[in-house]
Amino acid sequence: MLKQYETVFIATPVLSEAQMKEAVAKYTELIAANGGEVVYEENWGLKQLAYPIDHKTSGFYYLIEFKANPEFVATLETQYHRDERIIRFLTVALDKDAVAYAEKRRANKAAKAAEKAE
Repeated sequence: MLKQYETVFIATPVLSEAQMKEAVAKYTELIAANGGEVVYEENWGLKQLAYPIDHKTSGFYYLIEFKANPEFVATLETQYHRDERIIRFLTVALDKDAVAYAEKRRANKAAKAAEKAE
C-alpha cells in the first residue's frame, strides 16, 4: 500500500537554474522509477538559512509530495546523502489530517494564482 510523504531538500546556492532543475528531475524520476507517484512539487526558491551549513548561508528549497511504499524512503534518503548538491533534507509521512491540510493549501494557492491571472 502506498503512503503519502512530503520531502523538502535544500540544495547548495551555487547551482545554476539548469543544475537545480536537473537535481529535481533526478528525484522525481527516482520516485516514479520505484513505483511511486509525485503528487505535488513546489519550488520555494533561494532562502536564507537559519544557521550556516558547510559555510553556506543560503540555499535553494524544494518541496515534493509523493506516494510510495514505506521501504522507498530509505532509498530516497540514501540518494540525498550521496548527492553533494543537497545540504539538508527532511522526509515525513503524512497522516490523513496532514494530507487534507496539504490539499487545502494547494487549493488556496491555486485560487490565489487564478485571482492574480484575472
